[in-house]
Amino acid sequence: MASALSLLLSSFLLTPLANAQAFSGGARSADAFSYVQPLNTTILGPYGHSPTVYPSPNATGAGGFQEALEKAKAFVAELTLEEKSDMVTGQPGPCTGNIVAIPRLGFKGLCLQDGPLAIRQADYASVFEAGVSAASTWDRTMLYERGKAMGEEFRAKGANIMLGPVAGPLGRSAYSGRNWEGFSSDPYLTGLAMEHTINGIQDAGVQATAKHFVGYEQETQRNPIYNESGTLTDVIQESVSSNIDDRTMHELYLWPFANAAYAKVSSVMCSYNRLNGSYSCENSKTLNGLLKTELGFQGYVQSDWGGTHSGVASIEGGLDMDMPGGIGEYGQSPQAGSFFGKNVTMAVSNGTVDVSRIDDMIMRIMTPYYYLGQDKDYPSVDPSCADLNTFSPRSTWMREFNLTGQRSRDVRGDHGELIRKHGAAATILLKNENGTLPLKSPKSIAVFGNDASVDTQGYLNQVDFEYGTLAVGGGSGTGRLTYLVTPLEAVKARAQEDGSYVQQWLNNTLIATSNMTDLWNPEMPDVCLVFLKTWAEEGADRQHLSTDWDGDEVVASVAAYCTNTVVVTHSSGINTLPWADHENVTAILAAHYPGEESGNAIVDVLYGKVNPSAKLPYTIAFNGSDYNAPPTTAVNTTGQYDWQSWFTEKLEIDYRYFDAHNISVRYEFGYGLSYTTFNMSDLATECVAGANNNNITSEPEDLPIAPGGNPALWEVLYNVTVSVSNTGDRDGAAVPQLYVGFPSATTPSGTPPRQLRGFEKVPLAAGETQTVAFALMRRDLSYWDVVSQQWLIPAGDFSLSAGFSSRDLKLVGKLTPIAV
Repeated sequence: MASALSLLLSSFLLTPLANAQAFSGGARSADAFSYVQPLNTTILGPYGHSPTVYPSPNATGAGGFQEALEKAKAFVAELTLEEKSDMVTGQPGPCTGNIVAIPRLGFKGLCLQDGPLAIRQADYASVFEAGVSAASTWDRTMLYERGKAMGEEFRAKGANIMLGPVAGPLGRSAYSGRNWEGFSSDPYLTGLAMEHTINGIQDAGVQATAKHFVGYEQETQRNPIYNESGTLTDVIQESVSSNIDDRTMHELYLWPFANAAYAKVSSVMCSYNRLNGSYSCENSKTLNGLLKTELGFQGYVQSDWGGTHSGVASIEGGLDMDMPGGIGEYGQSPQAGSFFGKNVTMAVSNGTVDVSRIDDMIMRIMTPYYYLGQDKDYPSVDPSCADLNTFSPRSTWMREFNLTGQRSRDVRGDHGELIRKHGAAATILLKNENGTLPLKSPKSIAVFGNDASVDTQGYLNQVDFEYGTLAVGGGSGTGRLTYLVTPLEAVKARAQEDGSYVQQWLNNTLIATSNMTDLWNPEMPDVCLVFLKTWAEEGADRQHLSTDWDGDEVVASVAAYCTNTVVVTHSSGINTLPWADHENVTAILAAHYPGEESGNAIVDVLYGKVNPSAKLPYTIAFNGSDYNAPPTTAVNTTGQYDWQSWFTEKLEIDYRYFDAHNISVRYEFGYGLSYTTFNMSDLATECVAGANNNNITSEPEDLPIAPGGNPALWEVLYNVTVSVSNTGDRDGAAVPQLYVGFPSATTPSGTPPRQLRGFEKVPLAAGETQTVAFALMRRDLSYWDVVSQQWLIPAGDFSLSAGFSSRDLKLVGKLTPIAV
């Protein structure tokens, strides 16, 4: 029997599995199919594949990285081969991920820390609102503020690299367990959220990591199933394969990562899943072809933890850093070794891998380090992070780490106030009958629901904790709360100012099965506040779209008695809300995961200190069965490669699907009410100077690739303007939205009827009117052509629809960049 080392080495030296790609290359029509049979075992299905893309492109320094790249080259020139191996391989240590120091060169190592809403393995740090909450603000300034504040905390704790933000999952499925970590099912909204968040993080001097690249749209079978032997090569069934066609890849799943590259993101994390048959972290087409060549990405690709499944294949396929580098997780044995590490030294020594490829990997790793000035007076790692690190506790460390800095630094500053402001701005008012909200000093208040009160099992979020408000989801994207303002305590504090009377019932089982008149005595309350929650976490997809702990029954029971029932949901995302039309449910607020200031944020909205302006970043349907593209949750066979997820809906996800099939929904994408009213008028379009209709071509100018891709795609061609007025008697903020419809006769079939291509958050005093401009770039008016492998503007009339949601469209217009 072969030893574990020989098995590992043989796997490392295997040639890569032929990439069963659906993107670009040889396909000559949108529906050109060829079948691929990996290892002669399983037909992958009806998508074309392209040749592998080798070699992995070297960093060029484009986009302002040249000076940093030169410093990185000089650094690499001083390294021994063993040190080069260390630079590309994670080690157990004080942080979520660790690159060890090289003291003789003055390099103190790299600390990588979770996650997208908080520095997770740390004390005295803030827990910010989740990505889905941040997206619900539809506010570019707040997205930047959040990124900047998080970056400040990561830096102060000594973390070089923040493992966030998230654009994958995008939200193909309403049931995906990690949708809340990302922003929206719309690639345009997610792309701008990624861009502004990354700018904020990196302006604080911290490296941002755009994850998870790409097509990572479900948790079920995201990792292989291994035999009990625990070796990395002994696999029963491989991870699920996301099978995506070329156009869908570009127009949906790659789109927000283009924004990330445009923002000069430092790192991209490849995902767990396979892509058209090949693991994401060794997929040469996506990493070398799409990311490093087409998008001009200048940073480094790091694996998700345990997401590396080969050595040479991954290195040649475009992976630059293996994480965590020898610690088993997610189905692997704790004794499982790294595909990199000493194998890198061996592969270079025996000529299997050219040292120039290893050098480029390190230059890509070090270029953002120098670009962001992390070589100068960067804070040391807070020793308390090591104490809180359950992933790689001290007993697993194989190298020494110098943890001599100040312990338990309080890095929170005044971020609590920012989180409160953002949480209120992210709260979506879905229903408000008879002016129920804002509350007007009600005399008596009844609070219902197990989401209202203090977490009885501590501040660390966990599955199935019955009592306690839910401020954030679970898994690596969670945060370690140092305090949490609950809705109940915030309501009581505010009620005290009015001399109001508050009672509470927090047992959902009791509420759902009781007659409310037996609970409330002696008279009906002025308002009943019902707080519901929905848990979601990494590693598991949601089983339903209802609220948890019998939430629907709780609302039905309360509303059967209380004629003024206000429902607040703290949820990972979509809830179907079957009681939304109940006559006694007078108001509904979707608050998602607002972070540590949860209670204060919701009270600010309930009492009108903040006028709600948030909008849905997804569609709420009537039934869970109304959504297409569910996760692949089971297979009927046991073949190694049998887990397949076919993205046959192509571009039709969320509102694109509902609009294409004229399906009625409960609350549409972009929907959200205010305590005031708005109107819109005077839609106008104007060609930007230098981009008049006489010189707009279908193909973009062939310019040298920069971060984000061809710079011509980012050139503004048109400005569309509308006048937005606050027609009510309260100050508030409107969110005008612009949707674009492509010419049907000259655009390939399957193009959605309308796609978001502009939005702005506009504060307006009562009676005020402002002109709002939407800048349309070339890529906003282009589709991906699988034949020419170009973004093309089709000839004919584009429809323009402006309004306050995807179905509340007040104004229409057109523009014709290219005549038929």
